[in-house]
Amino acid sequence: MLVLFETAAGYAIFKVLDESKLQQVDSLYKEFETPEKANKIVKLKHFEKFQDTTEALAAATALTEGKIGKSLKKVLKKVVAKEAHEQLAISDLKLGGVIKEKLDLACVHSPAVAELMRGIRTQMESLITGLPPREISAMSLGLAHSLSRYKLKFSPDKVDTMIVQAISLLDDLDKELNNYIMRCREWYGWHFPELGKVITDNLAYCKAVRKIGDRTNVAGSDLSDLLPEEIEAEVKLAAEISMGTEVSEQDIGNIKHLCDQVIEISDYRTQLYDYLKNRMMAIAPNLTVMVGELVGARLISHAGSLLNLAKHPASTVQILGAEKALFRALKTRKDTPKYGLIYHASLVGQTTAKNKGKISRMLAAKAALAIRYDALGEDTNAEMGVENRAKLEARLRQLEEKGIRRISGTGKAMAKADKYQHKSEVKIYDPSSDSTIPSTSKKRKFEEVEEEEEAEEVATPLVKSKKAKKEAVTEEEAAAEETPKKKKKKKKVEAEAEEPEEEAVPEVAVTESTEKKKKKKKKKVKEEEEDDE
Repeated sequence: MLVLFETAAGYAIFKVLDESKLQQVDSLYKEFETPEKANKIVKLKHFEKFQDTTEALAAATALTEGKIGKSLKKVLKKVVAKEAHEQLAISDLKLGGVIKEKLDLACVHSPAVAELMRGIRTQMESLITGLPPREISAMSLGLAHSLSRYKLKFSPDKVDTMIVQAISLLDDLDKELNNYIMRCREWYGWHFPELGKVITDNLAYCKAVRKIGDRTNVAGSDLSDLLPEEIEAEVKLAAEISMGTEVSEQDIGNIKHLCDQVIEISDYRTQLYDYLKNRMMAIAPNLTVMVGELVGARLISHAGSLLNLAKHPASTVQILGAEKALFRALKTRKDTPKYGLIYHASLVGQTTAKNKGKISRMLAAKAALAIRYDALGEDTNAEMGVENRAKLEARLRQLEEKGIRRISGTGKAMAKADKYQHKSEVKIYDPSSDSTIPSTSKKRKFEEVEEEEEAEEVATPLVKSKKAKKEAVTEEEAAAEETPKKKKKKKKVEAEAEEPEEEAVPEVAVTESTEKKKKKKKKKVKEEEEDDE
């Protein structure tokens, strides 16, 4: 029996010396405990070394896909075909079927063969002569890297390091531009303060300052290529009545140099943004469609690479960038944040505050799929991203319009939406409510009422007479019923009137007693005064 053994350095063909040992599968590992025992079981017959890493990678990929590579086909025809009567032990059953079909060789794959391969692998350095261990380890490492890149379909064009650096530089440029423009406005504002209020755009302001220089030159300078006619007229009018201080030519020269720097940095920023947009569409087209170039680049930068971002679940992608708020919320046992860097995506920005959490969660779920498709997929088109974005936009419209279908009574039946019927109430304006003057006088109204009453009396005299009799009878009965009630009320009123009179009597007595006491005191005082005299 012959054994086909694949290594990182090449193909090895071994001949089994003692096939009886293969029947004892459980104790076969004991025969490979030492190199001496291993040499008694198998012996190297042929070794075909790979020329370089690319050949090793081609052979390894062919084996993983169940195909016969050029180097393997060469070895099998050269060595094994001569001894066609012997069986070939292989580790992959699928590969055995292909060899038998193309080369008509009998292949064997069994648990005993797998145990034999394991034993050869443990004593490979002693069994394969003429191959130093350092070279085997180096070739194994190189093949492992190459094979992993091939499996992930890694391409040098899809390097996300450039995106990480570009987005970081873009943020730095924005900060520097803000500082430079603020300094330029403040510096030139001492000479021409009114210009900053008239021209609000920063780039147009710097270009105008570079062209004007001293404010006395505004009248003779043409700013039509920079500003609209109305703003140009305002600038010229403001220059005539400006309250700024006078500055030297050297100061104006330095301000112009600063304006040149601002304009150059602005131009470079636009160029860098275009570069970033193109790189994002090449590396992560689906993610770019879902969240935009800047947000996608910031997500990749925050995760470190596109592959690291693909390993994150959707819940992590949703709050990526809000780690500080997340841990603070967990520490204080409050609500965790609903979004991080994904908040700046256009889909989240155009929703109401009520639905931002829902949309950010759905967007993060779809973005996580897009990231994995971009990082690990073979295609480079953005069809999946466009399709998912359309779904999210439809869901967003449904949430905004509150068109969520109500759940049906039974779980099996489909939910039916009620038919919408538009009901509008048309209200007519009443102009008579505006006027405060009454349309008819009160006297006229009373006269009209009296005339109507007289007409009714003439029309129905008999009915009125009957009613009058009935009313008279009812009045007498009511009077008879009211008389005892009135008597009771009169008694109550008289009793209440008598009570205050009784209460008033002791008060008069008290007042009389107090007056008598005062008179007695006065008499005593007079008598004492007479005694003193």
